[in-house]
Amino acid sequence: MMKMGVHTLATIAILVLALSLTYASDPSPLQDFCVATNDPALFVNGKFCRDPMLATANDFFFPGLNIPRSTANPLGSNVTLLNVDKIAGLNTLGISLARIDFAPYGLNPPHTHPRATEILVVVEGIIYVGFVSSNPANRLFTKILYPGDVFVFPEGLIHFQFNVANTTGVTFSGLNSQNPGLIVIANNVFGSTPPISPDVLTKAFKLDKNVIEFLQKEFSMTT
Repeated sequence: MMKMGVHTLATIAILVLALSLTYASDPSPLQDFCVATNDPALFVNGKFCRDPMLATANDFFFPGLNIPRSTANPLGSNVTLLNVDKIAGLNTLGISLARIDFAPYGLNPPHTHPRATEILVVVEGIIYVGFVSSNPANRLFTKILYPGDVFVFPEGLIHFQFNVANTTGVTFSGLNSQNPGLIVIANNVFGSTPPISPDVLTKAFKLDKNVIEFLQKEFSMTT
């Protein structure tokens, strides 16, 4: 009974997420819909539109988000992002959805979404979440979330999610962009291609150059 209640709550929460993101940050559509196509060779800010008469229900559909994803990786987490690349019908609609699976003590590491605010609901697990405000305050806002709890991560700010339970965790997030973007802080800084000069990172992070070079080697193998 408790399990059924949690999943019913999750369903309601996802509907609320969708409704809450009606006022999206992406440009508003000028027609009913604009199903994305990758056929043209030109580059545009977003996706080209397919002829509306060729659109089908499958352009607005994704199956199996109820299926747990593997968390067999060093972080113990797995993000399934349903953006415009997964659901072509999201083009111009300014919304996307993510499922995050956590192993016990699994982490979704500090990252940002440069184009979206995120609202997250916990379905399973006990999730320690937080975000850091911008300079000069750099304030840390954190909360321990339980099933049914909701938390908001403002657009562009560094944030994280960590399952502090010894059981698996599941969350769902709504984001107000068809393509929120993702910057994983450690990966981007230490795993860039080509690498950032170790002299720059040594001075910025006040670490020994050997430590910086070790981190760059480690993250270059995981990005």
